[in-house]
Amino acid sequence: MVTELWAYSLTWAEVDPLGHPFELDEDAARALAECVAPLLPRADTAKESGRSSLDPVTDFLVERYGRWARGWNWSVGEGDTDGGVVGVWCCASHSVTTADETSALVVAALLEWRDWLEELAERFAALAPPKPLEDPWHWERACARLVTVVADRTQAESGWYRHCMQVLTWFLTRNGIPQERAREIVESAVGGRFDSWVAPDATVVDSVSSRFAQTVEHRA
Repeated sequence: MVTELWAYSLTWAEVDPLGHPFELDEDAARALAECVAPLLPRADTAKESGRSSLDPVTDFLVERYGRWARGWNWSVGEGDTDGGVVGVWCCASHSVTTADETSALVVAALLEWRDWLEELAERFAALAPPKPLEDPWHWERACARLVTVVADRTQAESGWYRHCMQVLTWFLTRNGIPQERAREIVESAVGGRFDSWVAPDATVVDSVSSRFAQTVEHRA
């Protein structure tokens, strides 16, 4: 069983598109929806049981495509899991209707999540600091841009900062910093400076980004 794996616990190694190739044309998308449909709960069951009623769908997607697929229903705001980026899916209690409609929605949500991961991979490559690194400004710039894009994509809704911290950790590990050390750097830099339903202003972003760069230099 893989349903214990929450999207916010995923590492970059588990979601990096380079390590997990994925293509889904229209025919394959229809075929996937047909596979998903029998796994879906009834609408009344979804309303009563919530997120857990979708565990068979999540297990199937993860087994088929890899752990990165765990984020398919990490929706914006207070959905099945707080603070995600998927806009086409709300939550089990509202998004589950008929099997045909819901299975197509699951596929659309999976594709939206995958698009986000591919966008992040491109941003990470563009923001990667040069080697050898002579100016910590590169870390500061990367942090500022990533915080801004995550706040925008999550709409700075409930719990958005959790994914923001995850993305910053992903960026560090993508650039060779060990997972635990990367997490410590991000926690030190953010340190409660972000709040639900509040997009950080320029002053906060600058402060976090400066601390991020300084902490990377001291701990990396």
